[in-house]
Amino acid sequence: MSGSHVILIRNQQEARRVLEDIGVDPGAYPYLLPKASFYCIKLKDISFRGANIIKQEMLSKGGEAAIPRQALSGAGFGDVLLMGTLKHYRLLLRKLKVQPFGLKQVAAEIETILAALEPREPTVALPHGKSLKLGERTLIMGILNVTPDSFSDGGKYLNPEQAVKRALEMIDEGADIIDIGAASSRPDSVMAGEEEEIQRLLPVMERLVAEDIIISIDTFRGQVARAALENGAHIINDIGSLQLDSELLPVLVEKQAPVILMHNRMQIRPGEPYRDLIADIIIELEDAIGQAVDAGLPGDKIIIDPGIGFGKTLGGNRLLLKRLGDFCSLGKPILIGASRKSFIGQTLGLEVNERLEGSLAAVAIAIMNGADIVRVHDVEASKRVATMTDMVMQENG
Repeated sequence: MSGSHVILIRNQQEARRVLEDIGVDPGAYPYLLPKASFYCIKLKDISFRGANIIKQEMLSKGGEAAIPRQALSGAGFGDVLLMGTLKHYRLLLRKLKVQPFGLKQVAAEIETILAALEPREPTVALPHGKSLKLGERTLIMGILNVTPDSFSDGGKYLNPEQAVKRALEMIDEGADIIDIGAASSRPDSVMAGEEEEIQRLLPVMERLVAEDIIISIDTFRGQVARAALENGAHIINDIGSLQLDSELLPVLVEKQAPVILMHNRMQIRPGEPYRDLIADIIIELEDAIGQAVDAGLPGDKIIIDPGIGFGKTLGGNRLLLKRLGDFCSLGKPILIGASRKSFIGQTLGLEVNERLEGSLAAVAIAIMNGADIVRVHDVEASKRVATMTDMVMQENG
């Protein structure tokens, strides 16, 4: 055997390293790099007239496009699968930008997607002089529920002293952020009132702010967010993607506070079926991002969370982990929160206190598929898994 083998290249950065390893003349890089990465892009709800133009143009550039058989009639809408190298896409985009049937907008979407696929190391500016550096390694968000009824640790840290102690333990174990929740979103739980949520939250949060810890607040309520941000919190983790309380977005804009937008059909559109799980979640997250940006919140203060466990089936939750990389198309940092969730218990046939290994597997899978932040209960073990996974993903020999 000669040692010849397939090599999987995911982006231009990896392509450059392969060319350097071979010893290619750097002068050839501009010609070779656009040909080294192959991407499949799924376009949604394209007019059949437009789909036929896209297919014709992509084929003429040496790429490929799959369209529905009904598209030949020219009447209707459907999805298009594009297959090609970066070079093929660049040639295609030149043509689409001067075509009718909404193809100029399609070209803009393709450009945005391709740009988002390259590795990034953004810095998110936080209130109170803090910042969050993403991309160098996966950040660990430790879960601290100061509630009596959260699904995993309800009641365990309701006492402020115990809550603060646990938060400091998590920092020692490697947490970068502490996410405090004071109102449980567990299915069938009774949501705490706004004032009660604030009263549970502030005594713990103020102690942790004094310890110079980055604090995220798990709330969808505007007034709770205001109280938290004015008392030292740095991030709002919104399980409702701005849809559960109209008062939240104005507070975020006023305070210029970063927000995690989590996809959630469980509370927002319960029971509504998905046409295409990944695409539907992306559309709904895009809508929330657009709403935030239009209101005056900078796009670089937005983090997304596909919302594992919130209105998805068992198979849907597993598919989200497998296809997490698809969400890189949105060009936003990605947070994943799978820790101890019921889909792990259902998959393995385990109760909530037996789901450590499944949760750690989810951490590794999420990181390998593009997660920037993992939200976890078991910080020490998750930190070790994240460090090992990061080192593997960053290794170039």
